[in-house]
Amino acid sequence: MRLNIFTAALAAIAIASAANAQSVYDFKVKDMNGKEVSLSQYKGKVLLIVNTAVECGFTPQYEELQALYEKYKDKGLVILDFPCNQFGGQAPGSIASIHEFCTSKYNITFPQFDKVEVNGDKQNPLFAFLKSKQGFKGFGAGEQARFMDELLKKQDPDYASNSDIKWNFTKFLVDSKGEVVARFEPTASMNFVSTVVSSKLF
Repeated sequence: MRLNIFTAALAAIAIASAANAQSVYDFKVKDMNGKEVSLSQYKGKVLLIVNTAVECGFTPQYEELQALYEKYKDKGLVILDFPCNQFGGQAPGSIASIHEFCTSKYNITFPQFDKVEVNGDKQNPLFAFLKSKQGFKGFGAGEQARFMDELLKKQDPDYASNSDIKWNFTKFLVDSKGEVVARFEPTASMNFVSTVVSSKLF
């Protein structure tokens, strides 16, 4: 009973923090060394915030994310990577081992942060805020979209009715004023993501 009360209190704190925030700059997160850092350091930048995993069918998107970052980092884009183990247990291990995998296999150079939970009682307040600004609008069309829809309907027939993050590699786009302007599901084409990102940079 005490544990349930505690987790409920944590969830309430996350939701309250999200409700009181004006922009992503109001949040602090832990970097990959466990140090608390403020997202205000990214004021004026365009941010793509992603929850990731290293054993997922979408994991090769790391390569495309790195290419996107290299293309636009000098124009003001920063990609913020938050590994999450909530979807299929596909981000196991320590943040150190995850970082080693990502740098050695995909040569990522964008910032990577400590592991987080993005849904539920222990959700990170930043992700509660992101979800409150950009809800789920569907997986789109195509084979991957149909697969994800069928997979999640087996777990919860009403999964599409809430703003929860549905899977790894969900992306939130934040403009240079700190406003959350778009949400991309993992099934979204990275070419489409790149087009929308570039529209906020120029």
